[in-house]
Amino acid sequence: MRVPERAPGIGEILSTGILAGDRVQSIWEAAREQTAAERYMHWDDLRHRTPPLGLTREEWWAGIKLSRASLYKPVALTDKTARPFEFCLPDLAQRRLLYIDQNMSGQIVISEEVTNASTRDRYIVSSLIEEAITSSQLEGAATTHQVAKEMIRSGRSPRDKSERMILNNYRAMQRVRELRDEPLTPALVLELHKIVSRDTLLSREAEGRLQTPDDDRVLIWTPGIDPRVLHQPPAAAELPKRLADMCAFANGGLDTGFMHPVIRAIILHFWLAYDHPFEDGNGRTARTLFYWSMLHQNYWLAEFVPISRVLRRAPVQYAQSFLRTETDDNDLTYFLLYNLKVIEKAIRDLHIYLRDKITEIRDAEQYIRETVGLNHRQIALLGHAMRHPGHVYTIESHKRSHNVVYQTARTDLLALEAKGYLDTLKLGRALGFTPSQDLSQRVKQPMRPHAPHLVPG
Repeated sequence: MRVPERAPGIGEILSTGILAGDRVQSIWEAAREQTAAERYMHWDDLRHRTPPLGLTREEWWAGIKLSRASLYKPVALTDKTARPFEFCLPDLAQRRLLYIDQNMSGQIVISEEVTNASTRDRYIVSSLIEEAITSSQLEGAATTHQVAKEMIRSGRSPRDKSERMILNNYRAMQRVRELRDEPLTPALVLELHKIVSRDTLLSREAEGRLQTPDDDRVLIWTPGIDPRVLHQPPAAAELPKRLADMCAFANGGLDTGFMHPVIRAIILHFWLAYDHPFEDGNGRTARTLFYWSMLHQNYWLAEFVPISRVLRRAPVQYAQSFLRTETDDNDLTYFLLYNLKVIEKAIRDLHIYLRDKITEIRDAEQYIRETVGLNHRQIALLGHAMRHPGHVYTIESHKRSHNVVYQTARTDLLALEAKGYLDTLKLGRALGFTPSQDLSQRVKQPMRPHAPHLVPG
């Protein structure tokens, strides 16, 4: 991985006397154009571009840095030298925040597939599984989605470290849902790390424990045959104090003014990743804390939006967003903009998925209406079943819904079960019927035979 060239700082710029000449007006005009642009450029990008208005690259950068300086807002997080991190919110960031607010908070109107109580849990579980898998894959877990999903859904024990990482992540995400209304404390952070790292570290003693001065402090290295240190986190002796400060920040303390909730969640993600307080599992814990923060601040749709799936499509960009922040005066804007883009993309992916799912259900309903051999009662039941996959039907309920005799209701349901549209379950002495898995897809597939069931009465 290539490390961005460190950007000249404000102090370096002012010491050159660049802004004392007769080109100041041109420098400011170029800076305003770049500030209004859609891209928040780092020095590593700008140094390869041709400056406007006949300026040197250094003059162009000087104007950009000084125009940003008036917009910066410091946060409580400091680096190893006690210098604060800061950020600004250019138009692009504000536009993305608006989109997230409109599409991820309690005021939005979204598909019945999410709001319907009988389908909601299925979508949450699917999303938590997806986040658990892709977050673990970002940290090196190597297994297929199909195998990982089968492990979680079946409840079988993990076979190797990769599967253990994924199962741990899934359980941590479930725990976050339980903690959404609780304030963040150092003890809860340690608990989440213990869940994330269970049976994946060299020593179980390191699970849920901050590194100490007696430990070999973890470093972040470049991959490959010629590794270099990318990040050296703060000293282990500072970690308890830094963790306490992080929790205070997460709960709304240590602020110098208003902070947008999504910005707080992203900075919390960065904070834990920067401090890297654990032997391993820091990235997974950081992303888990992001979800806690979003849910804690009432962005309820976060349960359905697996950000790690988007991060995994471009892991180098994810890493670069950290590096650009550290190589440009602790400017968190790079990390914020990248993560806002990821969240927006994840929301759009969800909308596309739900739109396709609704289309699939409507197509299946149309297919059912045109299928020979189904009466109007069966068609009505299957239409309801596709939108309420957890519903349980009985002969008695079907009888009452359609005002038919018991034998007619029994014949209707057994015929649907024989075609593979319904599955059966025992309800005491009676028999219940539930929609088959992926019913909307199944109705277009060849019918699978079922063994006949003996129904009481």
